Amino acid sequence: MTRAYLTFGRRFGATALALAILVGWSRPSMAGETVEIKMLNKGADRYMVFEPEVVRIKPGDTIKFVAADKGHNAVTIKELLPSGAEPFRGKINEELAITLSTPGVYGFRCDPHYTLGMVGVVIVGEPTNLDAAKQAKLPGKAGEVMTKLLGSL
Repeated sequence: MTRAYLTFGRRFGATALALAILVGWSRPSMAGETVEIKMLNKGADRYMVFEPEVVRIKPGDTIKFVAADKGHNAVTIKELLPSGAEPFRGKINEELAITLSTPGVYGFRCDPHYTLGMVGVVIVGEPTNLDAAKQAKLPGKAGEVMTKLLGSL
């Protein structure tokens, strides 16, 4: 091989590598972000909580409910579900990953600890159904906690 051929190969290789890096860095990720919400027996202020209780994401992002402690699940609250959005229901003691695309306020609960106030909120994009969500009547301490969470938005 000639010296000119080797020099061309090195330059071409370096240029191709630089171009690949630039294209990779400048291109937005096709996959959305994943945000974890832990299901806990004890939080900073009270027992039976999701942590964090309020999460904001973009349409197409994923929420992953992590079973940090046993005895919990994550289920949508039908009164706090944007129009056209699909409800979700996780199993007790299991993680659940759900990708949310419909903008709005999603309320969720833990079935065994619902009346103890184990509820939370995901806001996807714009909170299009916030007024309707604030009108929802929830049982026991769930209503008290949800009022506080929605009032903080």
